[in-house]
Amino acid sequence: MSKNSKIIEMEGAVVKFVGDSGDGMQLIGTLFSETVATDGNDLATFPDYPAEVRAPHNTIAGVSGFQVHFGSQRIYSSGDLCDVLVTMNPASLKANLKWAKKGAIVVVDNDMFDDKTIERAGYVNNPLEDGSLKEYNIVKAPVTSSVKALLSPLGIDNKSAEKTRNMFTLGVVYYIFDRKFDTTLKYIAKKFSKKNAHLIDANKMVMTAGYTFAETCENIDKRIKVSPAPLEKGKYTNITGNIATAWGLLAASERSGRQLFLGSYPITPATEILIELAKHKELGAKVFQAEDEIAGICSAIGASFTGSMACTTTSGPGLSLKSEAIGLAVIAELPLIIVNVQRGGPSTGLPTKSEQSDLYQALFGRNGEAPVIIIAATTASDCFYAAYEAAKLSMEHMTPVILLTDGNLGQGSQLFKIPSVKNLTAINPPIAKANDKDYQPYRRNPETHVRQWAIPGTEGLRHRIGGLEKEDGIGNVSMDPMNHQKMTDLRAAKVQKIADFIPEQEIVGDKEGDLLVISWGGTFGPVHYAVQEMRKAGKKVSHAHFRYIMPLPKNTESVFAGFKKIVVCELNAGQFVNYLRMNFPQYPMSQYNKVQGLPFLVSELSACFNQILEVK
Repeated sequence: MSKNSKIIEMEGAVVKFVGDSGDGMQLIGTLFSETVATDGNDLATFPDYPAEVRAPHNTIAGVSGFQVHFGSQRIYSSGDLCDVLVTMNPASLKANLKWAKKGAIVVVDNDMFDDKTIERAGYVNNPLEDGSLKEYNIVKAPVTSSVKALLSPLGIDNKSAEKTRNMFTLGVVYYIFDRKFDTTLKYIAKKFSKKNAHLIDANKMVMTAGYTFAETCENIDKRIKVSPAPLEKGKYTNITGNIATAWGLLAASERSGRQLFLGSYPITPATEILIELAKHKELGAKVFQAEDEIAGICSAIGASFTGSMACTTTSGPGLSLKSEAIGLAVIAELPLIIVNVQRGGPSTGLPTKSEQSDLYQALFGRNGEAPVIIIAATTASDCFYAAYEAAKLSMEHMTPVILLTDGNLGQGSQLFKIPSVKNLTAINPPIAKANDKDYQPYRRNPETHVRQWAIPGTEGLRHRIGGLEKEDGIGNVSMDPMNHQKMTDLRAAKVQKIADFIPEQEIVGDKEGDLLVISWGGTFGPVHYAVQEMRKAGKKVSHAHFRYIMPLPKNTESVFAGFKKIVVCELNAGQFVNYLRMNFPQYPMSQYNKVQGLPFLVSELSACFNQILEVK
């Protein structure tokens, strides 16, 4: 029996799939993302899963989720509250109902709501029966019993059948958003070989059953239409920030003519960069999985000495271990790209959650005066360009660069227009020429203070290198006080001079107004949306999102000068705002901080900005 559902047109929608670890929420979230991307929607995703390998079954600690924000306009964040929430058990409902809009469609596996699972989730009564969910459109789907009954004739046992529960709910969501199965069916066919052809049929049957259930379910009285986004012509893919970072490094290697070497140790949430680069030996990438973080970066420094484009990837705890070696690269003045995919800390902290709490460590976490370039990626797709630029700055200026991304960017995804590598900005490392009679290892370009890169084996370029202070010019070990002062000043001046090679800071909105909102790194999306809401309401609010941290853009002070109030928003306790206060004490700055392992919500930012504007 079919029914007619009203069609609701929306510019954008948010869907979240949540269930127990092992229920396949990351998979169906990814499959749904691939489908809407194929259909021409822009999107951003947010994987949200626990750090425990095997959290207790049917408990809140074990809940895993995947959120998708897609739309007919450019999408810059994974969204705030959900329009559709799919929950596989009571624990996932309890943990995530707060992220659903009032009136949202909430799909539940009714079969999973028994006395035991309800109690383990922390409910006193069955929430499907006690009236507590009356503000939501609850869709009770007999998911578990349906898949068992459907697949039993195929000889598939109950335990195996339960593994397809996620595909039933995916079918429900495809009905709600009027999407076809094509992309998902291609994935299923690729995943299962001819030997397992019955699993291809099983998953297709279950997904179709979910779609049919939704089609006949009286509780689903509306379908949501989200038209394609007006994207530029080109080839697109749905890409995570970590893979985008890897691709950016590969592109930089090609454009610079320097072979890529990655020396790294696996660490959540950065490991995928190592895995992706290891797949591209045909592009000349050499990947070394070291025994620890220190070995990883030291191998990269060795590769840099030999003329490779050297990289190391890590997260906060690993960056701590790499700090001495970063100092070695600073004093040796060798190019080195350090990618830090930030996570919650301190120590082991929250490995699968995201923060921006490593900024102090990037700025100051080394002994001695050891300045490095620091840039921060803005979105998942921007990780490509940020990695490319990090490599360019590092090689052209012969100094380490720390690229800050974060877990939300690295493991979240976004639609990415694949560029032509030949159209990217050229990278020209200062390679020393053979038999240069005037060659000195620490002779500098008078404009940039950059020394030349002497590749071992090149005739006439033999020189000393190491962690001891160098004599200006010739590079011999020197303990002379005045020389140390000079070399310290030169290394600092070289990094500060990079301000001449980066763009000036842009402002979204007017250059003067009542409030300037400052953000950096992966917080761009929610802050952008919040500022746009304020501006549409007639508020004199503008937005400055910082990509370049060290050095800051040359016009930073003039940007601040045009506003009555300034607020800095970041996912830490106030690291960037304090850094700005150090450099610009004449400008009073408010701050808005969040350290919960979660991204900003547009609603909480808007409330903060309005409150600041109301204070006279």
